[in-house]
Amino acid sequence: MYIMLARLYDEFRVANRSVTVLDAAAVIVGIWALRATVLAARRKFKTTRLRGPPRTHLIYGVSKDLFKSSSTGSLFEQWAKEYGPVYEVPTTLGGNKIVLCDPKAVGHYYARETWTYLLLPSTRRFMERNFGNGIQTVQGEAHKRQRKSLTPAFSHATIRNITPIFFHSAYKARAAWESLIDASSDDSAIIEVQNWMNHISLDTIGLAAFSHDFGSLDGKPASVTKIFDTFGSFSKRSKIISDADLILLAQVFPILSYLPTPRNRMLQEMQEIMEDISKSLLERTKNEKEKGALDGKEEKSIIGVLIKANDTDSSELHLTREEVVAQMRIILAAGYETTSTTLTWLLIELARNPGIQSKLREELLAFGVDPTYDQLNSALPYLDAVVHETLRLHPPLTEFTRVAGEDDIIPISEPVYTKSGDLVDRIAVASGTKVCIPTACINRSTAIWGADAKAFLPERWLESGAIPKAAQEVQGYRHLLTFADGPRICLGRGFAVAEIKAVLSVLVKDFVFEMRDGPGTQIEIALGMILRPKVAGEDGTRIPLRVSRYGG
Repeated sequence: MYIMLARLYDEFRVANRSVTVLDAAAVIVGIWALRATVLAARRKFKTTRLRGPPRTHLIYGVSKDLFKSSSTGSLFEQWAKEYGPVYEVPTTLGGNKIVLCDPKAVGHYYARETWTYLLLPSTRRFMERNFGNGIQTVQGEAHKRQRKSLTPAFSHATIRNITPIFFHSAYKARAAWESLIDASSDDSAIIEVQNWMNHISLDTIGLAAFSHDFGSLDGKPASVTKIFDTFGSFSKRSKIISDADLILLAQVFPILSYLPTPRNRMLQEMQEIMEDISKSLLERTKNEKEKGALDGKEEKSIIGVLIKANDTDSSELHLTREEVVAQMRIILAAGYETTSTTLTWLLIELARNPGIQSKLREELLAFGVDPTYDQLNSALPYLDAVVHETLRLHPPLTEFTRVAGEDDIIPISEPVYTKSGDLVDRIAVASGTKVCIPTACINRSTAIWGADAKAFLPERWLESGAIPKAAQEVQGYRHLLTFADGPRICLGRGFAVAEIKAVLSVLVKDFVFEMRDGPGTQIEIALGMILRPKVAGEDGTRIPLRVSRYGG
């Protein structure tokens, strides 16, 4: 199929030279008009028609504005101020989606996710193709079964056992950075920290989840390291269609996601590499188990739990071999990508805020020894505040869009006006309607978090009464939607937070971080597997910081 699509893609490129822009536009507008008519007729009778921003693009609605914005959260918040906390935005080819910025509506939505609110067909196909039928892809009873099987792998006891691995990776990076500083002409070195955070995350997830050392912190070449490092660094764009165009159109016509663009080729290579690695690690661990070579800790590791689920006869816990491999691929990618991005943002914020950096260092140095898992959770309040303030301001996934699988009524805490001028305190949602939760908007909305919502202010997590009442109504983890909520809340959130805290506690004690080009350095967003920070105007997803030894 891939070869056939490649041939069609090449033929399309040739044909495109003889097709005028007017001809192409006429076809697209015709499709859009037909689709818009059908959707409008259905929604007119079953879905509450809400106010919202006007269409800024004939084909893409406001989708391209959101895709290319450096702060989608700010756009969503601006519309919420104008149209109310629940509103409607026009999307690609005549589509629409309802945006929920109201905590009561969001709570209702998340309580029904995976049953009433389902993955978009385009999202599900993408996940199935790249990660298999794992916990991020399946829905309903299948999701409930897989989650129940995986839960023991992310328990407090399991994370407590693997916490030393987090410190092990951090100390490897520390030693390498000390060598770089020693080799420099002064007492500091320019270090591209995002790449290092990638390697810390990859080696950590390899050891902690699968008892496998990828060796990326030691400079060992590996196919998985290469493919992960390449994401976000390529700059070629198709001559026919941009990444934004293709991704947005693929949400309506999923077959477009199979076109052999540079990004899709890379995704295909990534999924092949991850599948090979996952199968290899699974076979190795199964062989060791059969030979009795696994100790108790390894049997309780993530891969040990997966093998146990594969071996069980219980219909409520059993995972097929294909499902086990899918979980491994998802855990590998998610554990690498989201954690490394958050660690990078943490170092950026500390470099931008030297006072906060010094205060954090003082707490860590006063504590002295490396904290245990339980101490990471309870004995270092300023570390906890810095980490959660970063998770608030910089969620790795900035929005979630689902489709209603059945008709629903969503309650809202603040009445809104409909297009016809009626004031309503609940909205009707017809089956097939898209519903969006703008995570970045809700996490840093001034209406929810107060006038200082955009500021990096760890103290808000420490001072009594500093979390506004509106924010307390957000039901997610620590009043944040960074890890989503409801039945699909991120299962690995405890793992991720413990790893981030451990790595930060090692690096901040020994190093001082500054922006390479001064505190005014502009940071923008680039598309890797997910959105990543980068220095504005520079290629790739580089974050070069000036790193020096702490001499206090």
